[in-house]
Amino acid sequence: MKSDKTKTAFDIAKPVKKSFFHQLSKQRQLVLMALPAILLVFIFKYIPIYGILIAFKDYKASAGVWGSEWLDPIWSNFARFFKNVNSWNIIWNTLKVGAVTLFFTFPLPVVFALLLNELKGKFYKGAVQTISYIPHFLSVVVICSMLNGFGSTTGFFNDIREFLGMARVDMNAGSTYFLWNYVGSAVWQGVGWGSIIYLAALSNVDTTLYDVANIDGANRFQKIMNIDWPTIRPTATIVLIMNVGTVLNADFTKILLMQNDTNRSQLDTISTFVYQKGVVEGQFAYSTASNLLLSVVCFILVFSANMITRKLDPENSLW
Repeated sequence: MKSDKTKTAFDIAKPVKKSFFHQLSKQRQLVLMALPAILLVFIFKYIPIYGILIAFKDYKASAGVWGSEWLDPIWSNFARFFKNVNSWNIIWNTLKVGAVTLFFTFPLPVVFALLLNELKGKFYKGAVQTISYIPHFLSVVVICSMLNGFGSTTGFFNDIREFLGMARVDMNAGSTYFLWNYVGSAVWQGVGWGSIIYLAALSNVDTTLYDVANIDGANRFQKIMNIDWPTIRPTATIVLIMNVGTVLNADFTKILLMQNDTNRSQLDTISTFVYQKGVVEGQFAYSTASNLLLSVVCFILVFSANMITRKLDPENSLW
């Protein structure tokens, strides 16, 4: 008879289930390192969520969130937003800015990373990378000051227009040139920084694949499409899903700084509308309802984008 102390190969190979707290104890160094970040997120992101209740209340600062009376009907603030004569213009501006920005800022870092990966000179490649990262660290205030200066009638942009035989115009007046200035500056700031994640993915490519491609006579474009692109496609898919959720979250600070007396009504987006109603006019419940509506739509966009990805490419979806 087999002794109780004797273990079969199956018994040895059988995984031992460990409790959650046991695994947590084994990884306590990593947990302690992550604890400050977890606490910061919990304190500043999760605890304030209860404040969305004021979107459904007749909020009085003296009474507080819990002491204020509920609205009747409870969705009054949301209905008020849609009854605003400018609401659909605000929604259209938000969608337009977000969609055009996403259209340019998502693919260009991918293209830039693929092109940068083709550079062979280590020093030259490093120099291009460093230079492309610099705009990301510039303040939005500095960027808007540059745009205002370049767009003036005596600015750099008008020097180019004059060189091309076009008349000088004030590009800061009205909304004619706003979208191109906004998107162009977003691309300039983000293309280098956004390429970092794709360059990191490309560093994991097996170099023997390039050797095999060379033997087969593949050119550079074929190697990019059949080796590099499949490598970064999962990363690009995740980034796209997450960016879809920011379509309605235009850069509030940049838009606010680019507004002036000639274009303020034409450049109003949901984020600037919330700032005007909440911070400037003190209509906290109304502005909270408007921003909550924005958050719900962004969640729906992310969820829908992920569901579409699950249908087309299940391995690359977020969940």
